[in-house]
Amino acid sequence: QVQLVESGGGLVHDGGSLRLSCAASGSIFSIAVMGWYRQAPGKQRELVARINRGGTINYADSVKGRFTISRDNAKNTVYLEMNNLKSEDTAVYYCNAATTTPLGNYWGQGTQVTVSS
Repeated sequence: QVQLVESGGGLVHDGGSLRLSCAASGSIFSIAVMGWYRQAPGKQRELVARINRGGTINYADSVKGRFTISRDNAKNTVYLEMNNLKSEDTAVYYCNAATTTPLGNYWGQGTQVTVSS
């Protein structure tokens, strides 16, 4: 089992910045990939960014050049630095961890990000 606790959401204006944090605990040795997803009202949950155990990173096209995912292995924490935020970034952001041995998929409770124009 893996537990994920997110923090850092809030309300910002267009062009503003926020940093989200996701602290993992439990069976962290089994985590293969950690990432951030978001879900806007009336839309499906979508991948924002993810980083795997080897350090390979993927971003959604819509956030490339604006968002940066990083991790601190000593703190078992993944961060999402979000710059130049736009109103279309408004959503609930969820941290995700995918595990091996056994296979598992875990979600945080979500944190609201609201960008006002």
